[in-house]
Amino acid sequence: MDDQRGIGGRIARQRRRRGLSQQAVAGLVRRSESWLSQVERGVSRIDSHSVLERLAQVLGVSISELVDAGHPGAESRYQPGEGIREAMLRYDGLSPSSGRAESLHWMRLELHRINRLYQSARYDEAGQRLPDLIRAAERGRQAVPRKHRRPADTLKALIYHCAATVLTRVDEPDLAWSAADRSLAAAGDADRPLLAAVSAYRLGYTLIKMRRAEQARDLAVRAAESLRGGQQRADAILDSVRGGLHLVAASAAAHAFDRAGTEAHLAQAMSIADRIGHERNDFWTAFGITNIQIHRLSSAITFGDAKLAVTLGEALDLSRLPVSLLGRRAQVHLDLARAYTVQRKDAAAVHTLLEAERLSPQLIRYDQRTRDVLAQLVKREHRPSTPQLRDLARRAGVV
Repeated sequence: MDDQRGIGGRIARQRRRRGLSQQAVAGLVRRSESWLSQVERGVSRIDSHSVLERLAQVLGVSISELVDAGHPGAESRYQPGEGIREAMLRYDGLSPSSGRAESLHWMRLELHRINRLYQSARYDEAGQRLPDLIRAAERGRQAVPRKHRRPADTLKALIYHCAATVLTRVDEPDLAWSAADRSLAAAGDADRPLLAAVSAYRLGYTLIKMRRAEQARDLAVRAAESLRGGQQRADAILDSVRGGLHLVAASAAAHAFDRAGTEAHLAQAMSIADRIGHERNDFWTAFGITNIQIHRLSSAITFGDAKLAVTLGEALDLSRLPVSLLGRRAQVHLDLARAYTVQRKDAAAVHTLLEAERLSPQLIRYDQRTRDVLAQLVKREHRPSTPQLRDLARRAGVV
């Protein structure tokens, strides 16, 4: 009873902090106002992970903040983030260049290395390399004559896009937003509309992480429309970026609990993918039919439709993805594990999480939703059927 009352009290505090009535919150999670009142008073228990997850989304907090009063989150803190923050706070681009600036060629090679590390789910290594590249981008732009700054601005936009990509993945949304915003500004300075759309793509996912779904959707739709308006001929790169923006919009619509909007954007993305005819990875977006199916799976999870999510996840053919996309493969296992958890198929959930860990130990450690799932599994642990759970949770910093 004390545990129930503690969770209920935290739900009530978060609800009041956001200025929401019990009736409004209950309606958003598809329960009655009397049910929520009983939960907040500790009379009733939340017996569905999907309802708990939806409550957390509506209240703008993580599940761990609702179920664990002492949850510090320190174990999952992304250590390279401080170095990235320090590099961004130096504002080297405001000072006259001194000494020899790194060549644009070196920066392009380093950017390629970091993007490869990201898609291989080696987030720590990617983050450790980013500070030097950020400082080099700022110095490099200052070093070139004004009339030659377009290539430097282009590269700067791509470097901050890369930083935002990594930071969003490791649950550093505020810092990711700063990087994505700088990427968008640099793309504007370079006068490259396609690059601006790519920056909007990353900024959209960052806004979703910040629980700004409506803003993310609006940004993605406007960016996609800007590409369609300027497209005079068939162009697979333009198409793949525009398709990726519709996936951002679909994710945002799902987080706003808009089923019709989610399906509409997924359908638009599928139409573009069918026209392209093969998987692409322009600007490291990995757009194609397989990625659309992955987003469909994630949307089903967001809507709490575990049965559909399991059906979609088990049917996915990940062999169609490039071998290097370990993070994308691991994410499918994480989403599937969330669906199994909702269905209380804990042994299947643990087995799937172990496979995700095999592909990407760092993603398990930094993904807050996965840590929430592990916390739920540990709370109802049945050791004979999930003997590897506690060690997995310990490696993830959950226990």
